Amino acid sequence: MEKRLVLRGVLAGAIAGLLAFVFARIFAEPQINKAIDYESGRDAAQNALDKAAGLPASPAGPDLFSRTVQADVGIGVGLILFGAAMGAIFAVVYTVCLGRVGNVRPRTLALLVAGGGFLGFYLVPFVKYPANPPAIGHEDTIKARTGLYLIMVVCSITLLALAVWLGRRLQERFGTWNATLLAGAAFLVVIGVVIGLLPALGHLATNREQYGNHGTETPVPLTDPHGRIVYPGFPADVLFKFRFYSVAAQLLLWSAIGLVFGPLAERVLSPAPAGRTVRAPRADPVKA
Repeated sequence: MEKRLVLRGVLAGAIAGLLAFVFARIFAEPQINKAIDYESGRDAAQNALDKAAGLPASPAGPDLFSRTVQADVGIGVGLILFGAAMGAIFAVVYTVCLGRVGNVRPRTLALLVAGGGFLGFYLVPFVKYPANPPAIGHEDTIKARTGLYLIMVVCSITLLALAVWLGRRLQERFGTWNATLLAGAAFLVVIGVVIGLLPALGHLATNREQYGNHGTETPVPLTDPHGRIVYPGFPADVLFKFRFYSVAAQLLLWSAIGLVFGPLAERVLSPAPAGRTVRAPRADPVKA
């Protein structure tokens, strides 16, 4: 049964990834293009400043894949594979939760696990380290940013699992509603402490040395040696829309996983009873 559930989780995840790709291609991709245009314009302005100061201009890196390939094949394949992987993890967690979280219908449990996946894997880490479009984030901090984000994801998932365990332990004493509130409050307090302890990306050593002490890595206005702005900072509306559509795409992905997987799991866990064989009545002989 476990293998059948995992395979259905992979299928549900792949379908959800395809839906998320269509959404991202329509809504998020235009914001990525705007961010790339900003990055190109800022690089040109920086090269002009370097040239005026007698410094060598940094050469542009080669584009291994065109924007068309990246926007269609790259993002599409990536999201479908990501969805399939999340669907497999979702199915494993779903199997573990069966019979251990009370008398919950298979479809309802699928939605609850999907909601937990959205919170643990994306939304809670997003609060501390939100998604950024191109032009935001420096090459020298990639390893540090990746490590911090993974720490945030691990803490989020671990604390969410502990909150579920705590809620189950408190259920008999305080009831389902109060136990849920207490466990949720404990999760918020502890994850809030973790968020406060982890450093902001703008406070990383490399960023402080080169760009000053800022809260994020969002590019500030580019200025010349006299302090005059020669290129504006990153557009706030582009950043907001990109992050909004990123959250919406992830919400769509996890919702689709739960909605698609639920009926599939219900068929595995509660198969329809085999129908009885009904014999056709014999036809009366025709009298001459």
